[in-house]
Amino acid sequence: MKWLRQTFQQVNLSPLVFALALSLLGLITLYSASYGTAHKWASRQTLHIALSLIPLILITKIELRHFKHYAYPIYGVCLALLLAVEVGGHIGMGAQRWINLGFMKLQPSELMKIGLLLALARFYCHLSLKEVKRFENLLPPLLLIAMPTALVLKQPDLGTALLLLMSSAGIMLLAGVPLYYFLVAGGVMVAFVPLIKSHLHDYQLKRIEIFLNPELDPLGKGYHVMQSKIALGSGGFWGKGYLQGTQAHLDFLPEKHTDFIFTMFGEEFGFVGAFILIVLFGFFLLSCFRTAFQAKTSFGKLLSFSLALLVFFYVFVNIAMVAGMLPVVGVPLPFVSYGGTSMISLFIIVGFVLASSKEKKRRSNFE
Repeated sequence: MKWLRQTFQQVNLSPLVFALALSLLGLITLYSASYGTAHKWASRQTLHIALSLIPLILITKIELRHFKHYAYPIYGVCLALLLAVEVGGHIGMGAQRWINLGFMKLQPSELMKIGLLLALARFYCHLSLKEVKRFENLLPPLLLIAMPTALVLKQPDLGTALLLLMSSAGIMLLAGVPLYYFLVAGGVMVAFVPLIKSHLHDYQLKRIEIFLNPELDPLGKGYHVMQSKIALGSGGFWGKGYLQGTQAHLDFLPEKHTDFIFTMFGEEFGFVGAFILIVLFGFFLLSCFRTAFQAKTSFGKLLSFSLALLVFFYVFVNIAMVAGMLPVVGVPLPFVSYGGTSMISLFIIVGFVLASSKEKKRRSNFE
């Protein structure tokens, strides 16, 4: 269609190209995870990707100034969805995180990651550096962060809560909030560790203990990490070969299609394949950061930079988690892991990055 062609001619397509390449590797891995059939996960993921392109195209078509104008209402809708989960959400694997729509299960916390950054970018884009540094201007962002984080922790979903906090801290630093505020906050958190520990769920405390010593429960809570390390190590330098991953195919590796898909990829394609996958993520992030740097409005810069940082935190936490360097917190690998809402939210992120590149080419400033 002519309007679609015109839209994509106005944007830097590099982030989308790398996102689709990563999604293709994800489909290849999911095909293997389904024992060489597309019927279980790969076909559904293909549908997820196709559906994800719809909001991407719509966001790319709309100018960023409209999203800036409606940033707070979008945040409010995401918060309302989180509250809806709390009232009558779908329960799965011991957690209440989804809204059952029939054809798919919507996870509002995935959308809140974007809604929160939209609201924070909207708040900071009109403040001068001097105003950003004022203590009273810390209170509104902290309130915006605290409400969804508390609701997500209650689900419980520690991984998503950490991503909310990390990405929020990233946009605040980008906006110019002094580093010493974060150092003070870190000191306060350390002082309150005993209180925080008392409010953690038993399974969360167990994860921390197992992270420090997986051998404490090799057939229980430590099973995930130990099997992940075994699978990664067994892949060696070149890997066991496509469709030949024994740890995954013999069902020793848990959650091989979601949280531990990087482990499965590493077992079949080895160190070389894992390195290529990480490099591909690097190119994707560099293309996003480059686009964000060239954006002409403060809202566009803050939003696209912070969304790219969010994807970076996704990748870092997931790979560190499956390698045993961080506790298992249930964070998927972007574009590669199986998931409907997560895939849609990731392509929404790409859509906003593309929209910021269109902003750069179409007008110099409209704030």
